[in-house]
Amino acid sequence: MNIALPALIAFLLLLPGFIFRTRLKRSERTSLDFSPFGQVVAEAVLWSLMAHLAWLALSAVVFGQRFAPLVLMELLSSAPSIQADATAAVAAGFGWIAAYFVSLFLASFALPTLARLIISRYRLDRSTARLGPFFRFHDAPWYYLLTGADFKQEDAPDFIIVSAVVEIAKEAVLYVGVLDEFFVNAEGQLDRMVLQGVSRRPMVADKPGPDAPDASDSERFYEVDGDSFVLRYSETITLNVQYVKITEEQGAP
Repeated sequence: MNIALPALIAFLLLLPGFIFRTRLKRSERTSLDFSPFGQVVAEAVLWSLMAHLAWLALSAVVFGQRFAPLVLMELLSSAPSIQADATAAVAAGFGWIAAYFVSLFLASFALPTLARLIISRYRLDRSTARLGPFFRFHDAPWYYLLTGADFKQEDAPDFIIVSAVVEIAKEAVLYVGVLDEFFVNAEGQLDRMVLQGVSRRPMVADKPGPDAPDASDSERFYEVDGDSFVLRYSETITLNVQYVKITEEQGAP
């Protein structure tokens, strides 16, 4: 009794769904997908079913071939004689079957990648968008926080200012700079941020109270030399994110 062939056939049939699901997701965790096993399989089976339905309809037009359910059932059979007859039938149409699966695998990789680019480009995954809950990448919270992807295109921030408190020699120090890029680790946690135009000050030099003499930011802050400042998230105590949009003043010349 040959059980290797049915297992291989099932793998080939379900593989497009797993490829599609992986390419469509924007996930910050790369070490292991901890989604419930039933959810992963259900999504992959659903995507595989829709992909095969679309490709079977396309193959009938392009290749002039139609799906033969009996041959598939015979391939999944455990009887060697039945498998042999089905294998001979597959060999007779090997050309179009190979083209079917190769094109399906390529499409399962390319189409969701394109769909993800369109979703991000037109911000269809915003929390306030009509179809936001459907298109939203729920496994990428840092992406939405540190890119301003939840804003409409016309309201998107021109830059993002990050303020972080770091403990240095048992003293809290505030760093402020413009976010250039950020990186997450394999577990999906924020690993480090690259800032530009960074200034720092100790927290004891905080803004004066209403009764204290005023002090400008230039007196309380001093610039940090360098082109790019790398701030590790594991060393920060608190983090503040400010979205800045540059607009023209009314009546400005």
